Amino acid sequence: MRKATGKDSVRRVEFTYRGIVPMTRNFEIDMCTGPLVPKLLRFSVPLMLSGILQLLFNAADIIVVGQFTGSQAMAAVGSTGSLNNLIVNIFLGLSIGSSVMMARYYGAKDQKSMSEVVHTSILVSVLCGLALVLLGLALAHPLLLLMGTPEDIIDQAVLYMRVVFLGMPAMLAYDFGAGILRAIGDTRRPLIYLFASGIINVCLNLVFVLGFNLGVEGVALATIISQYSSASLVLRCMMNTDSVYKLDLRRLKISPQKLRQIARIGLPAGIQGAVFNISNVLIQSSINSFGSIAVAGNTAAGNIEGFVYTAMNSIYQASTSFTSQNVGAGKKERIVPILLACLAIVAIVGIGLSSLVVCFGNQLLGIYSSNQDVIAYGLSRLHVVCLTYFLCGLMDTICGSIRGMGYAIAPTIVSLAGACGLRIVWILTVFRLERTLFVLYLSYPVSWIVTFFAHLACFIIFYRKERGATAVRAA
Repeated sequence: MRKATGKDSVRRVEFTYRGIVPMTRNFEIDMCTGPLVPKLLRFSVPLMLSGILQLLFNAADIIVVGQFTGSQAMAAVGSTGSLNNLIVNIFLGLSIGSSVMMARYYGAKDQKSMSEVVHTSILVSVLCGLALVLLGLALAHPLLLLMGTPEDIIDQAVLYMRVVFLGMPAMLAYDFGAGILRAIGDTRRPLIYLFASGIINVCLNLVFVLGFNLGVEGVALATIISQYSSASLVLRCMMNTDSVYKLDLRRLKISPQKLRQIARIGLPAGIQGAVFNISNVLIQSSINSFGSIAVAGNTAAGNIEGFVYTAMNSIYQASTSFTSQNVGAGKKERIVPILLACLAIVAIVGIGLSSLVVCFGNQLLGIYSSNQDVIAYGLSRLHVVCLTYFLCGLMDTICGSIRGMGYAIAPTIVSLAGACGLRIVWILTVFRLERTLFVLYLSYPVSWIVTFFAHLACFIIFYRKERGATAVRAA
């Protein structure tokens, strides 16, 4: 046995003094020391792949029904997306708050608080998931009617939405659990779990649609089965570890203090996501007025864009986690370098992927449907929204940095006024004067530009405030 050195002894004393259990360093990332770009990429790349796999759940649904059931079934599946997000996002926002607080306490090496965040978060995810089941079952039909969903697809859309909402407890449990793992730098295992569940989803799609001829009901069933698979894997991982994120089902309990902290960060983010989707619901309603073929084309293009957004969103999450850990560790001088590195990476990723998507737009849209009218409608969206998508990545990344510093209300207000409010005004004014899909899609890049500069002003104000507070404490 190797003899303990003085350095080893100091390390053991430090862990004992702080009350920290030795951590599984092979999966975790120290975000508070060393060069930023390699660690940002180590964090972000598995997260990008995880998000892409998660999107494949919905993409597989759309592709299978589009190719084997028809454009109406594809439109039915796609027409529920913005409405599903409107209902779900307020709850998913809490997972952002959970991840931020976990990263903060991880940076501060506060094991007791980390354990309380873990057990509060998982119990909250299950309770919120059950509430979403009831909401989805009750509101699917009236809300899809309110959106003006075309008559030839509404019955299938209602069926798809109701079945999918039965998987909400699993979806939230996975998102909360994966968010906790990512907060301490582990983005690889969530990727592995999503890959496994993605394989299950694709296989079951083909079995239910081709083998049992279930149509939209079949792809919805495949989705929720795969969601329960990924949730069980991430929870099993947390239960079978001795690290700081260990989950003990006997200790599941809501800590009022930790719930308030999670809600203070997460609820504004969730409200922002929900209200954001009000504008998206209005846009979807406007697209519905062009008929089911336009809806199908928009669905396919939006799904392809989702892969670009997911890649950029991983940089947003990196910005939030890295900023939060460094704030917790008292290293606020690293905030600006983190933001600049993240902005550079997200611009490169966004411009590169968007350019590839537009160049190969015909081929990509052809995967979803062989109908040339559907492809033409899809291209009209890609040429406006996808080409400018990097602006959305810049906007989200600077918002993530602000949230990582612990400010939740201001970025929510800015995002709602800029990206959401401006789109609603655009639909009610500019689009009303010129009712074309080009003018409708133009609302996206305009809102992203305005909101980015508003977030930049907020970041400068809050960063100066944080640096000033640090200087005062040092004095």
